Amino acid sequence: MNIHKTFLVTGGAGFIGSHLVRALVSSGYRVRVLDNLSTGKMENIADLLDGIEFVRGDVCDSDLLEKLSEDVSGIFHLAALVSVPLSVQNPRQSFEQNVLGVFNVFEAVRHHLIPVVYASSAAVYGDNAHLPLDESESKRPLTPYANDKCYAETLASMYSACYRVPSVGLRFFNVYGERQDPASPYSGVISKFISNLEKGERITVFGDGSQSRDFVYAGDVAEALVLSMLSHQDRGSVFNVGSGQRVTINQLIGQLGEIHKITPEVLYLSPRHGDILHSQANISAIENSLGWRPKTGLEEGLRRLVGVTSTNLIRTK
Repeated sequence: MNIHKTFLVTGGAGFIGSHLVRALVSSGYRVRVLDNLSTGKMENIADLLDGIEFVRGDVCDSDLLEKLSEDVSGIFHLAALVSVPLSVQNPRQSFEQNVLGVFNVFEAVRHHLIPVVYASSAAVYGDNAHLPLDESESKRPLTPYANDKCYAETLASMYSACYRVPSVGLRFFNVYGERQDPASPYSGVISKFISNLEKGERITVFGDGSQSRDFVYAGDVAEALVLSMLSHQDRGSVFNVGSGQRVTINQLIGQLGEIHKITPEVLYLSPRHGDILHSQANISAIENSLGWRPKTGLEEGLRRLVGVTSTNLIRTK
């Protein structure tokens, strides 16, 4: 058991955060969650509340964050405004929540001499055509959200050089899984598409559906987060977290239609600003450094979400 270690999880009532909290609790760690519930939900962690400490608050509150960091072994920083479209509509809000929030986290870990594992994003690559993407590719942020994540990585590098702060940044690709809110304006396409199909609604696709994505299951992402915290990486390490494969949106829709035994009705609209055409992670760095590979294939993950069994596979490129 690991009850002597307590970890602070910012954004722990959110989609990915709730998967991480469950992974930590199941491994015997004590967990403290900080979440302002702007997008996170208490119901995501309701069954865990007797065994964890929950604090409703914001990472932009530096005094609160300092207090909550005093007696923990490390911080997982997941709290953020995670919507690319909303960041385009309101860059000031994106800056205030994402940039100020991650700055406060790094100040807290600097003061308390503890490590931090923080969420970055594949969005930092922009529309980079060199697939699969590895961590050495240049950053080409196309949106305020992507730029915020670039800043987080720059901050991590600077705090490593100046203050010897240990950190690991994880560039999440398209994460999906249980408790991803389909009603959210920035939820992943899988949860939205499943919700559409279950309600008998048509699916809306921005673009012609030939764009491709690298989908990774949230439970596997949680494992990558935990391994990163327990690792002894060089300060300022950054890793891709994806499946290492990609599928087109049209292939995804076809697979979901087969699982539901229907032919989905699809409405194709113009692409949105900031959306990229293709994305695929090279995950050899995290595999070689941490021994992490995703355990849940896309077919299995989809079946978990829709609650049925399918033998039809999406062919990956």
